[in-house]
Amino acid sequence: MESRRKGFCVGLSLLLLGSSMMLVTLPLAAQTSSPAIPTIEPTQPAALEQLNQGLAWIEQGKLPEAIAAFRQAVQLNRQLAPAYYNLGLALRQLGQLQESEQAFYQATQTDPSFALAFANLGAARLELQNLAQAQADLLQALELDPNLGVAHYNLGLVLSKTGELEQAIRAFNRAMQLSRNAPEPAYHLGITYWQQGKIELARKALQRAIQINPQYSEAHYSLGSIWFNQGEFEAALDAFRQAATANSNYANAYYAAGLVFLRQNRFSDAEQMLQYARDLYKAQGNWQWATKAEQGLEAARNSIPQELR
Repeated sequence: MESRRKGFCVGLSLLLLGSSMMLVTLPLAAQTSSPAIPTIEPTQPAALEQLNQGLAWIEQGKLPEAIAAFRQAVQLNRQLAPAYYNLGLALRQLGQLQESEQAFYQATQTDPSFALAFANLGAARLELQNLAQAQADLLQALELDPNLGVAHYNLGLVLSKTGELEQAIRAFNRAMQLSRNAPEPAYHLGITYWQQGKIELARKALQRAIQINPQYSEAHYSLGSIWFNQGEFEAALDAFRQAATANSNYANAYYAAGLVFLRQNRFSDAEQMLQYARDLYKAQGNWQWATKAEQGLEAARNSIPQELR
C-alpha cells in the first residue's frame, strides 16, 4: 500500500494545469493594456485570427489543428503572448512536455507580467523534474499575482517533492482559500498530512476533497488506504468501492478491495476482485502490479476450501 500512496502524490500533480485552458481569453485583455506590447503591426489581425481559430479548435477537441493554428499565430506575430501560452497548454494536453515548456517560456519572455504563464511554466518544469527552476517560476507568478491559486497549488507540489512539508501545507491551504471549487489542493494537503503521520488531519482534508468532487476516485482510494492501515476494513472497503464507482478502470481500487476481503477471510470475493485488478493492470501495461495481483489471487485461491472451489 505504501508504494501506491507515494505514486498518487505525483500522479495527479498537474490536474490544474489542464483546467487553466478555460482562462485562455484573460491574457488577451491584459495584453492590450501592457506597455511592453508593441504597437499594432500589419500581421497582427491575421495572427489574432489564427489565435481565435486555435481556440475554436480547442472547443471542438481538435488539438492538432489548434496547435497548428497557434504556431501560425506566433509565426505571424512573435510578440503574441497568448498564442504561445495556448500553444503550451495544447502541447501539454498531448504530452509533449519539452515543447510545452518552451511555449510557456516564450509567453513569459514576450510578456514578463503574464502571471498565469509563469504558473504553467513552473508546472511544466515540475513535471520535467526541474524542481529548482519550477519553484523560481512559481514564486515569480506569485510576485506578479499573489492571489493566483494555481500558482500556490503548484508551489505546494514542488515543496512536497523537496520534502519541505510545512511550507507545502501552507501553500495548499492558501490554494484552497483562493480556489474553493478545486478539489486538488485539499487532496494533496491530505497526502502531505499523511506523510507527516497526522492521520486525522489527513482524513479531514481528503474528505474535503471528496465533498468538493464526490467523483474524486484518488481521494476515495487514499481515504480507504488510511482506513485499511488502521484496521477499519469495512470503512476501507466502502471507500475503495466509491473509488471504483467513480472510475471503473481504477485497478488499485479493486486490488485494495481484494486485500480487504483477504483480511476478512472472504476468499471468493477476494479472488473476484484480485482477478479483475490483475486483468486491468495487464490491460494498462502495469506489469509490476499485475504480478502482485496475481500473487494475491493465488493466496485467495489457496485459501478457499476444496469443496467450495
